[in-house]
Amino acid sequence: MFDSQNISIGIEEGVAFLKLNRAPVNALSRDFLDEIEKAILALGAEPKVKVIVIASSIQNVFIAGVDLKEMSQLTDPKDILGVIEKGQRVFNTIENSQKPVIAAIHGVCVGGGQELVMACHIRIASDRTGFAQPEITLGIIPGFGGSQRLARIVGASKAAELILTGDVVKPQEALRIGLINCVVSDGALLKTAKEMARKIASRGLPAIQASLRAITRGLDVPLEQGLKIEAEEFKSILGTHDMKEGIRAFIEKRQPRFTDS
Repeated sequence: MFDSQNISIGIEEGVAFLKLNRAPVNALSRDFLDEIEKAILALGAEPKVKVIVIASSIQNVFIAGVDLKEMSQLTDPKDILGVIEKGQRVFNTIENSQKPVIAAIHGVCVGGGQELVMACHIRIASDRTGFAQPEITLGIIPGFGGSQRLARIVGASKAAELILTGDVVKPQEALRIGLINCVVSDGALLKTAKEMARKIASRGLPAIQASLRAITRGLDVPLEQGLKIEAEEFKSILGTHDMKEGIRAFIEKRQPRFTDS
């Protein structure tokens, strides 16, 4: 399905576990970004997969940002902008995935790492995680969507504070401001992500996909237009087997048997 030097993939009960392993710190090089994009697209097309979990195989590090050594060797502004555009495209691919993407985050998660997890639909962090957009300390700004997604997630004022200071955010503060969904002990991270992913995977795929489309399509439009999008997506699942089965199971007081159709 997918062969990669820096990514391993395992599939269990409808859940794909995509583990990043580019030593020493999962720095986002151009080739690594390509690998991540190919993996997301491959899993999106895999019928056995309903939910994707992104995690790191490297101890104490999720992603420590862009590969600065590679970036420092680029002298042509067109090449630098090419990296920026590539990162934005890859993270858009994650955000627009028709299958939910859960980030299971531990350790260092800064710069491009935080930008990647913000593109995921659900974010679970261990209590040993540190978040930051530290680009300002290097004389640059976020380039993979950080200035846009962070403001949409935590609000413009808080995003300005974090981007302009480059301060590290601890897990409980990240939870308080809405950057992540929950905080768990480091040892429980993958177990928690797996449990949530399996719960989602137990739902019918048409409704999962329609829900994601309604959320992502409605993010940047007025409420009235968003409601129309929601109605369109609701219409898209009318008459599906899973809709009929879900309602029938509720009436009959039993668990539904979804077939993803």
